[in-house]
Amino acid sequence: MAMDSARVALRLGAEEVNIIYRRSKKEMPARQEEAENAEEEGVKFHFLTAPLAFLGNKENQLTRVKCIQMKLGKPDESGRRRPIPVKGSEFIMDIDTVVVAIGQGANPLLVQTTPDLKLNRRGYIQINEETGQSSIPQIFAGGDIVTGAATVIAAMGAGKKAARGIEDFLSP
Repeated sequence: MAMDSARVALRLGAEEVNIIYRRSKKEMPARQEEAENAEEEGVKFHFLTAPLAFLGNKENQLTRVKCIQMKLGKPDESGRRRPIPVKGSEFIMDIDTVVVAIGQGANPLLVQTTPDLKLNRRGYIQINEETGQSSIPQIFAGGDIVTGAATVIAAMGAGKKAARGIEDFLSP
């Protein structure tokens, strides 16, 4: 999901696309070929890095992400080495758009990084079913982060709905 999102963003005109990943390249679940293709297209990778908070300006526009460097500890239940935060290694990256591509489950960091974002009891984002808009007006969601694991067709339908919702939100 992250590789596809990053590559499409570049193809649609993004000047710079970065993938932040808390483990090393070796532990990345994406296929090696996908990562290599993304890199060839210009995607920049930040391995052993984890986002801590999304930051904005007075107009509630996303402007930065606060990150922390990670180191690898002992393997977890998935067999991959567990990422551990490196104390005192926090830093800020300038950004203007974020695509959270975290797999099929809800990201446990959502609660920490976006406290005003309402989640259901399973940790998935609550949205307006017609528009895809979340409890934070500028955030729209669809697919697995709203419903849990489902089909690509369902995710595509949710994406179309959210795109219409975003268009309506941005229209005067």
